Amino acid sequence: MDSAQEGTTSQAQHDDIPAERPGWKRDVAIFLSGQTISLLGSMLVMYAVMWHLTILTGSGTVLMLSLVFGMLPQAVVSIFGGVWADRHNRKLLIMGADTAIAVATLGLAFLMVSGVDSLWVIYTALAVRSFFAGIQTPAVTAMIPQITPTSQLMRVNGMFQTVQAGMMLLAPAMAAVIYASMDIVAVFFIDATTALIGVGLLAFIRVPTITRSEEEKVSYLGDLVAGVRYIASNPSVKWLTALFALVMLLTGAPGYLTPLLVVREFGDEVWKLTVNELAWGVGFLAAGALVSVLGPRIRRRVLFVVLSLLASAVLTAALGIAPNLLLLCIVGALVAATYSLMNAPTMTILQERVEPEMQGRVFGFVGIVMATAMPLSMVIFGPLADVWSERVVIVFAGLLLVATLLAIFSIPSSRRSLAAVDAPVEA
Repeated sequence: MDSAQEGTTSQAQHDDIPAERPGWKRDVAIFLSGQTISLLGSMLVMYAVMWHLTILTGSGTVLMLSLVFGMLPQAVVSIFGGVWADRHNRKLLIMGADTAIAVATLGLAFLMVSGVDSLWVIYTALAVRSFFAGIQTPAVTAMIPQITPTSQLMRVNGMFQTVQAGMMLLAPAMAAVIYASMDIVAVFFIDATTALIGVGLLAFIRVPTITRSEEEKVSYLGDLVAGVRYIASNPSVKWLTALFALVMLLTGAPGYLTPLLVVREFGDEVWKLTVNELAWGVGFLAAGALVSVLGPRIRRRVLFVVLSLLASAVLTAALGIAPNLLLLCIVGALVAATYSLMNAPTMTILQERVEPEMQGRVFGFVGIVMATAMPLSMVIFGPLADVWSERVVIVFAGLLLVATLLAIFSIPSSRRSLAAVDAPVEA
C-alpha cells in the first residue's frame, strides 16, 4: 500500500467520526481521570509484588516466573479481546474487566489474611489479573480515537503517557510507605478500591458500539483471520508492530533487572528500590509531557520514533556499566524517556491509519506483542542473571538491540513502509 492509498484509507475511516465530537474534552478528562485512579492501584500491586518477591527470594528466576504468570495470560486472551473490542461496546468491556480484576485482587488479599502466602497463590492472582487485562487493554487503546478528534490524538496519547508516568512517580512512594508500614495485603485492598472507582467514572462516558455491515459480521475465527490478514497486508502496521516487539523484548528484562542490581550491589533497603523506580517515572513523565505539549508539531514522526529507538538501545547498554546508584537512576530515567517518546507516536500512527472497525483486533495483537515480549525477555535474560553478572546481561541486551535495529533499517522495504506513514493524517 503506497502513501497515497494509505492517506485515502485513513481519511475515509474517520468520515463517521466527527472532527470535533460534542463533549469530547469532558469525555477525555473523565476517561483519563478514571484510568489514572485505576492505574494507581495496579501499579501499587506491581511494585509491591516485585519488591516482595525480590526481598523474599533475591532470585532472578522468581522474578521471571512472576512476569510469565503476570503477562502470558494477557497475550493469550488478547487474541480474543481484540475481536470483542470490535464486536461489543468497548466501555462495557473495560468496566467488566476492571471489576473482575478487583474481585480477583480481593480474593488474593483474603487468602493471605487467612495465612495462605505461598508463591503459587501470588502467581495465580497475577495470572487472573493478566487474563482480564487481555480484555481491557485492546478496548482502552481502541476507545481513545472513538472519543478524541483525529487532530488531537497525539496530544491525548501524550497526556495518557504523562498520566502513566505520574503514577510511576507516585506509586513507588505510596507502595513503599504502605508496604513498609503495613504489609502487601493492604496494597491489594487499595487496588480493588481504585479499580471500582475507575469503573464508576467510566460509566459517565457515552461510547457507542462500532457498527458493522452484515458482510463484515462473521464468526470469531473469521474475525481473527481477518485481523491477521489485515496486519500481514499492511506493511506499515507490520513493521511498526515488529519494532515495538523488538524494543519490548530487548529492553524489558534490563528494566526489570535493575531492582536486582540495586539489591545485589547497593543494598536491599526499600528506599533504594523506591529511588530507582522514581527515576524511571521521572523519565516517563518528562517525555510524556513533552509529547503532549508538542503534539501535532511533530511532523516526522517515524524519524522521531527511529531516533528514540536507537537512543533507547544505547542507553540500555549504558545501564549495565553505571558505577553507582545515582548514575544508574539517571540512565534509567533516560531509558524510560526514550521508550515514552517512541510509544506515543507509534500508537497515534496506528490509531490514525487503522479503520475503526479493525482497531480492536490490531491493538489486540499489539497487546499480544507487549504481553509476550516481556515474559519472553525475562525467560531469556532472567535466569542468565543468576548465572552471569546482571551487568553483563544488561549490556548484552542493549548492544543486541543496537545491532538488530541497524539491520532492520537497512532493509529497503522496511524504510519504504515506515516512510509512507511519516506525516500525520490531516483532520
